[in-house]
Amino acid sequence: MRFFTADVFTERMFGGNQLAVFPDAEGLDPGVMQSIARELNISETVFVFPPSDPVHTRRVRIFTPASELPFAGHPTIGTAFVLASIGEVQLGVEGASIVLEEGVGPVAVSIRARQGRPGYCELTAARLPEEGPPPPPLEEIASALSLRPEDLRANDLPPRGFTCGVPYLFVPLRDEASLARARIDLPAWERSLSSWWTSSVFPFAETQRRDGADFRARMFAPALGVPEDPATGSAAAALAGFLATTGGPEHGTLRWVVDQGVEMGRPSRLHITCERSGGRISAVRVGGSSVLVSEGRLSLPA
Repeated sequence: MRFFTADVFTERMFGGNQLAVFPDAEGLDPGVMQSIARELNISETVFVFPPSDPVHTRRVRIFTPASELPFAGHPTIGTAFVLASIGEVQLGVEGASIVLEEGVGPVAVSIRARQGRPGYCELTAARLPEEGPPPPPLEEIASALSLRPEDLRANDLPPRGFTCGVPYLFVPLRDEASLARARIDLPAWERSLSSWWTSSVFPFAETQRRDGADFRARMFAPALGVPEDPATGSAAAALAGFLATTGGPEHGTLRWVVDQGVEMGRPSRLHITCERSGGRISAVRVGGSSVLVSEGRLSLPA
């Protein structure tokens, strides 16, 4: 079986978040797909099938090393980029618009062309952000991140959970130094977050627009087999729900730039766009660049 790897949410090889894409996965059952994802052992592996609805481009299934996801941002962006790079999606002068069928529903992706090749890709979230239940106590969240309660911005921005199909606990921190110190304390995480609405944690801190970024972030998801993720598009989409409710105009477009993966040596940049009308979110988009890295073949046992 032919597969490709790409680095997503970066313009340079060896940055961003790694992704494997199998462009023709017909005939594979879920158990085999999970075994392949575990064997490759990167954040996500995507298996591409013909669409269920012929008006759509492809149907995709997304696996971490531990489980299947109904939606994920960097696999969506990266799959669109890979399919366009290998000629499975035809590009016009300005690019192409495609629809990928995922567990959350159809996800639209726009692909920009640059000198006849795919460049920046942007998805539109199939589900708008929804807030989760009240989070665990601050002391437990801080302990799970190996931090002190005073490292959290609890007074003006307390932690909150949001989802656009995959749920996250968003934890604003006091500064980037606190973010750099964050580590998952597994015993503390298991006592508190492992049984909550979501066990995936997304701490972030403001950057004062240094180097063009609004925030720097990290994402820890031990339950998904992802100790730390270099770039998390589904979290970026849900983050729009958190940020849009903390201020800004009631109408119009909000934009944020998030840097992630810095502490892992895989710097990533995610662009978030949020449309608001009458104080309500009407659309969320997440975009970034990708780089094609490798092509390979995987032999399955007979």
